[in-house]
Order: sequence, then C-alpha cells, then structure tokens
Amino acid sequence: MAAHKSSNHNVRAIAVVGPTGAGKTALIQALASAASGGSGAIPNAAGQSTETGFTAIDYMGDHYALIDAPGAVDFLADADFALPAADMAIVVADPDPDKAVLLQPFLKAIEELKIPHALFINKIDTARGRIRDLLEVLQGVSALPLVARQIPIWKDDHVSGFVDLAMERAFLYQQGKPSQLIDIPAELAERETEARFHMLEQLADFDDELMEKLLSDVTPDQDTVFADLVRETREGLIVPVFFGATAQGAGIRRLLKAFRHDTPEPKFAAARLGFKGAGVYVMKISHAGQAGKLAYARVFGGALADSTQLTLSDGSQQRPGALFSVNNGQTKKISEAREGDVVAIGKLDPVAAGDMLGAGAPAAKIKMPFEKRFPVYQLAIATRDRKDDVRLSGALQKLVEEDSGLAVLHDQTTHEILLQGQGEPHLRTVLDRLKARFGVEVSAQRPSTPYQESIRRSAEKRGRHKKQTGGHGQFGDCVIQVKPLPRGSGFEFVDKITGGAIPRQWIPAVEAGVKDAMAKGPKGFPVVDVQVTLIDGSFHSVDSSELAFQMAGRLGMSEALAECDSVILEPVEKLTIYTPSAGTPKINSAVSSHNGQILGFEPREGWPGWDKVEAYLPHSERQNFIIELRSMTQGLATYEAAFDHMVELTGRRADDVAKRAQHAAA
Repeated sequence: MAAHKSSNHNVRAIAVVGPTGAGKTALIQALASAASGGSGAIPNAAGQSTETGFTAIDYMGDHYALIDAPGAVDFLADADFALPAADMAIVVADPDPDKAVLLQPFLKAIEELKIPHALFINKIDTARGRIRDLLEVLQGVSALPLVARQIPIWKDDHVSGFVDLAMERAFLYQQGKPSQLIDIPAELAERETEARFHMLEQLADFDDELMEKLLSDVTPDQDTVFADLVRETREGLIVPVFFGATAQGAGIRRLLKAFRHDTPEPKFAAARLGFKGAGVYVMKISHAGQAGKLAYARVFGGALADSTQLTLSDGSQQRPGALFSVNNGQTKKISEAREGDVVAIGKLDPVAAGDMLGAGAPAAKIKMPFEKRFPVYQLAIATRDRKDDVRLSGALQKLVEEDSGLAVLHDQTTHEILLQGQGEPHLRTVLDRLKARFGVEVSAQRPSTPYQESIRRSAEKRGRHKKQTGGHGQFGDCVIQVKPLPRGSGFEFVDKITGGAIPRQWIPAVEAGVKDAMAKGPKGFPVVDVQVTLIDGSFHSVDSSELAFQMAGRLGMSEALAECDSVILEPVEKLTIYTPSAGTPKINSAVSSHNGQILGFEPREGWPGWDKVEAYLPHSERQNFIIELRSMTQGLATYEAAFDHMVELTGRRADDVAKRAQHAAA
C-alpha cells in the first residue's frame, strides 16, 4: 500500500470487525468493488477468515488500507496487534436482534483501545421489525451512544432505501448502481423529523451551542450538523450507525463517503499508541516461504524509504531488507511508503508484533499493555518421524511468532509437547499449516493429565544393594523411614545418621536414589508430599560407592512405597469463566457434571449483561470444556485457569486412572 500513481493525498487505515456470519469480508469486497467503479454487489462472499488480511482501495483521491480482522472467536487473537493501528473501525452487525450480543466482544475491544468506530448493519434487506427496536437492543452492548445516521424506507415488507438524517435526503437502492435520489416519502416525513431531532439531541449532549439552539427551537444549519457528526465521531464520543446490504451493493458508497469525512488522520492513531516522531508500528508477522520473514507495519510520522535505518526497541539499528505494498495477500516491491500506509518489511529478524521502530531515533514504548489471550484448548503433539523433530521446533517457533493466540509448552511432568490455542478449530488450522507450509506432519491427541501419587501410611525399610562381580564389588546399605506430609508440602529428606554408619559423602547418593524411586510410584505417577528420614545403614571400606548407595536408596524407597497405601492425586484448577448472563445457569450445571465445584458468580465489571463465574474443575475435565461453554453461549463464553491444588482421587475414577496407567506402561 504505497507509491500509487493516482493523486492520493490522504491515507487511512480502517479495521473491519464483526462476528462470523455478519458479512464482514463480503463488506470489504463490496467496498473494493464500489471504489473501483464496480457495482459493489457481492452475492457470493468468501467464507470465514482465519488470518488478518489487508486490502488496498482508492476512492475519490484518498487511499484506504482495510484491515480484515477474523470474526470467529478461535482466531480473534490474530488481529490483537493490528487493531490499535487503525484510524477507524467499522463493526459489522446482523439485523437480527437476537445476535446483538455477538457484537459485545468486538465493541469492548475497540472501546478499550479508544478507536473511533461506526456500526454497519448488513443484510438490511432481511430485517424484520423496526430498526429503532434493533438499535435499542444494540445500544445495550455499546458503551457509547449509537447515533442513527439513516432511517429505512420500507416497501413490500423489505427495506428499499433510506433517508439520510444529516442531509435530509432520501435514496432508493438500485441493484449494481448508485442509489437514486428521491423526495422524502410523505408517509415518512413525520418519522424523519422525529428521528432527526433525536439525532440532534444526541449530538447536543457534547455541544452546548447546539443544545441551546434546540432548546430555543432554532434549527441548526447542515454545516453545523455535519461538523458535529465529524468531530464527535473522530473523538470517539458517538457511534454513527449506517445500514445496507452487501449482496445488492446497497449502502456501500454511502459508507465510503463516511470514511472520507469521518476518519481521523494517522497522527491520532500514532498518539494513541504513544508514538512520537517517524517510524513504523508492527501489526503482524508472517513467514512467507521464499520471501522469508515479513513484518506488516503501519508508517507514522512521515514517508518511509526502503533505505531508512530503523531503530529497534533495544536501541540497535537495522535497514529493511525490502519494502512492499500489500493488497489481498499480494506484495509488490516499492521504494517508498507514505505516512499512514500499511506495508510489509522484509528481513527485520528481531522484530515482533507490537514493536514500534523509530526512523533514526528510537520510538517511544507502546502505551497499551498487550496481554496474551489465555489458551483454552490444547493438544499433545509428536512428529510421526523423529527425524522431523528439529524441523518441528523451528516451525513452531515461526507459527507462535505469527499468531499471538498460540503457545507451545514442554510439560516437564508428562514429557509432552503441548500445542495451546484458542479452540479446536484454531489448533486444527495450525496443524494444517505445519504440514502445508513446513512439511512437518505430527500426531495429535488429548494431553495427559499430570496425576501424582502420595501415601496414607508410614513405613520403615532397609535398602541393601550388594553385588560381587570380581575385583571390587558393590555395597550400599541404608534404613529409611517414610511418612506422609500435608498436601502441597512436596518432599523432605532428613539425615539422622550418627556414628558414621554411612560416610557423609554418600548420604546425597541415598537421597538421589530415593528421588529416583519417587519418579514413578506403585500406581505409575510421581510421588509427592512425603518425608524420608535416613536413620541407619552400613558400608564396606572397599566395595561401597556413590552408585551403590544410590541403588540402596532406590530399593528401600520402592519397597516402602509398596506398603504405604499409595493414593492418586488429581490436579484441580481454579477457573474464572466469563459468560453472557443468560448462559450462567447452564454453565453452573456443566461445571457440576464435570466433577467441578461452583465457588460463586457476580456481574462482570464493565460488561453489562455478563457474569464472572468462579469454579474449581479437575484438570482432566478441562480439555473439551471450552467446546461446551461456547455451544451454550453462541460461542461467546471463555475462561482463564490456573492450578490451585491437588485432591485425592477415590472410587471408580481412581480405579479407571490406575488401569489406564497400567495399560500405558504395559
């Protein structure tokens, strides 16, 4: 997105966001079609987007970088670093009031980032019922006042056009053509007057002069009305509402004109980010095959040449490998980008999404604290061919760099590689990328639960290791007492050797042997919460060694554990679940059905109509829990989890876990 031949003088970045099914990607295609002189009608739009995309369009001498943010909850994280760079956001909504709640996560994110935004109600041709009723429901999920810029013209039970309340003009939609200007229908005159006055009242909440005019029954001129709409939209005081239908190209050109007038200049986005001077803000990282690593970035503070030295966050400097314009996944090498452009920069290897790079001087630190989304779903993965292990490691590193919703954990207890993400569809997509882009095929399965063992009773045992093999033999002898400790105490080793029964240099070997035996207890899991006291032993002046006493400690501990009535401990996590309030009763039932315990719930702060539910849930029950939560809440509920405590497993569940462990070891 740079160095165009047209006489563009303004460059703006506009994020297009909204839930799956609202028609977000279709709107971007319709905008591109209308901007290039086409009909703007997109009857068959592309399916669900899983990655943030960038589309370049030119309209009436201005240039726009449209940021297509994924709509499915599994892929929202991909746009976390791109959204803050936008000058304006368009939230695409369905005309069905029952789907209004789906907008709330998108609106909340934009509100927290303080990005000016507008609402576009798509598929208006399918609307049923009054638009004012729909707006009332939508207002319930918006922290800012929704200001209707239009009212619909109905014909034969469908919307055939609109009245623009600011211009006081009426338009009829025409398939594949610009809307036709008509007189305001007589039957709508009273409704138009009422709706326009309501719009002016909303604007007057932020303009004392306008309020005085309205109180004095003075009709403000159009210039005043437009100036207020532009100012209050740009300052993020109101959310203007437009409607249309991408399938017919309806309302698309009206939206383009709103972009032209209502979108702030790039300097305001730079200020929100805390950006000072010239440079770039990195929105996304991509490893693009032969092109290598590309940093998708927005240019702030002035033009950027491909020869410009960029100062990284650590103070080091690096020259871009190349500069590219981007449009619909296509890149084209350019020599310079304008202020506001979205470009791809090659070979900035140390750079990550969210970085701000200065052109010359270092850029300021970013203002916004970016918190990585909690991974709610995970898979244990392993290469099908061990020769691919090194390639897998490199590929995962690149994928995590590209996707802030993805994480990789090497579990030290289960010795599994855990691929962690935002849901099952997310991780399936990642596995597909592993194979298609990096040629690495892996097996994936449910992660193991990190069960542990402890004991109920105490025991005392002698461990003796004696072996004669010719020459020096092996001899180690120890007596240990083993007893349970309170839950969560871990492991204690107490040395009570007196009189030199075991030389001091070999006592650590006994402890090492004890720990070896604890790595896998009688039921097949690591042993915890025990105290081992070394009380006696003996040695041979020639045959004793560190290895012999380690073997003695291991034998003594293994025999003691067999008599200590071992029990299986299950990890229990504390979950904080966020859900629309309508889903709370179902979630409470789901927690109980998964052997969990509800601790309480309360309204979610700053989220009208949402609850925060806290619960204990066994780790073993969490794997598919997010799938259930989302199926109960239109895909909206999510959670965060942290290990809380271990609990003794009893009854059939304990038997089942022990049997599975024995089967796995066989």
